[in-house]
Amino acid sequence: QVQLVESGGGLVQTGGSLRLSCAVSGSIFSINTMGWYRQAPGKQRELVAAITSGGSTNYADSVKGRFTISRDNAKNTVYLQMNSLKPEDTAVYYCNADATAWGTNYGMDYWGKGTLVTVSS
Repeated sequence: QVQLVESGGGLVQTGGSLRLSCAVSGSIFSINTMGWYRQAPGKQRELVAAITSGGSTNYADSVKGRFTISRDNAKNTVYLQMNSLKPEDTAVYYCNADATAWGTNYGMDYWGKGTLVTVSS
């Protein structure tokens, strides 16, 4: 079993910052790409940022220059530093990991339960 637990969400004013963390635990053999997605009310879940095991990153256009994704491979943890937050960033943020569990030879997508980020105007 592989578990993802997010933390760091909350309420912040426009222009403020938050840092999300996601720790991956369980019977993990390897973790490939890790990422953050978000889902606002009435909208589809969308990719915010992703990072490969080698450190290559990818960002949604809407967050480029404001958000930074990073990971600590020794801790199996991924972070999302969010600066200059806007009301349109309000959403539930989900952590995602493409991980291979012990005893298997294929990767699977695992998801956290989500953490709410609310940006007030």
